[in-house]
Amino acid sequence: MSNPQELRYSKEHEWLSGADDGVSTVGITEHAANALGDVVYVQLPEVGAAVTAGETCGELESTKSVSDLYSPVTGEISEINQDVVDDPALVNTAPFEGGWLFKVRVTDEPKDLLSAAEYTEYSGS
Repeated sequence: MSNPQELRYSKEHEWLSGADDGVSTVGITEHAANALGDVVYVQLPEVGAAVTAGETCGELESTKSVSDLYSPVTGEISEINQDVVDDPALVNTAPFEGGWLFKVRVTDEPKDLLSAAEYTEYSGS
């Protein structure tokens, strides 16, 4: 398992892309997807909703359990990945590509986001 170097990671196992015009993409890591098992349902925040770093903003349901989805940053949701809503298995099969969850216009980013190397050490993956 390889965590892409260009992303940053939260200790809740979300990843965050670099901001493109102030908008970052968010998803869950491969480590988290594997721990969840087969994802069968995804509840994402609505476009326009405000999210706060470290707070719950959605839910992922798998054949094993239900897990809260946390926002790694504070901002406003600008887009959700409808493909993941329609086909939740994308979270498992392509967590860093087609399985992204939402895009957020970032207004504040916590200082404790991890680099790929730090996340690999933290998660053991």
